[in-house]
Amino acid sequence: MNSKRGRIDRFLASRLQIPSRQAQQLIRQGEVLLNGAAVTQVNIIINEFTRIECQGQLLQALAPAYWMLHKPAGVVSATSDAEQQTVMSLLPEIAQTQQLHIAGRLDKYTTGLLLLTNDSRWSEAIAQPSASKRKHYRVTLQNPLTDDYVSAFRDGFYFEFENITTAPAELTIVSDYIADVVLTEGKYHQIKRMFGRFRNPVVALHRYQIGQIVLDDNLALGEARELRADEIASVVI
Repeated sequence: MNSKRGRIDRFLASRLQIPSRQAQQLIRQGEVLLNGAAVTQVNIIINEFTRIECQGQLLQALAPAYWMLHKPAGVVSATSDAEQQTVMSLLPEIAQTQQLHIAGRLDKYTTGLLLLTNDSRWSEAIAQPSASKRKHYRVTLQNPLTDDYVSAFRDGFYFEFENITTAPAELTIVSDYIADVVLTEGKYHQIKRMFGRFRNPVVALHRYQIGQIVLDDNLALGEARELRADEIASVVI
């Protein structure tokens, strides 16, 4: 059982492979410690960061972890893949023991800011469409840009397959072939599909900011670092 949130008795029954009644008895007898303190209530709610001990056996002791990675092209945003290199292989050894998952994936050939954590509430907050979770991209295109792109992105695009209209997006023309795009959502290959309406292929796509978290200029491609406290706190759960 993944104990992200749930009752302590159910966690014990699953973790120790014992009947629920036996798990509840262990709790009532004071044999279970949560964060170092004995508990006797069977319905206490725990999460993935609750330290859990039972009869001297440590069952769970996971600390919150938050990382940023400068993702290179050609690496898949996945925790495991039988055939392709994943972003997890680029992380330091300590990060690979922290049960991380990806908070906002990038496709294989997109570069830039990738966030990883073991805090499910934090990653869910990042995934919510919100002006405070705006995602910033630098886009290089095959054909020149015109002012028509700005208004079209602001108005949104109807995607027939999903029967949705994209939320207003902010496009700023940097040069003839380069634009900055800011999204508040993340539909499947959204940026490439939006430029596809102009029959203008995306040559390169790079994410450099999510909310207030900006890709560290000191990170080379493939390098990672832990997030600072202010970066973690900028994501309001």
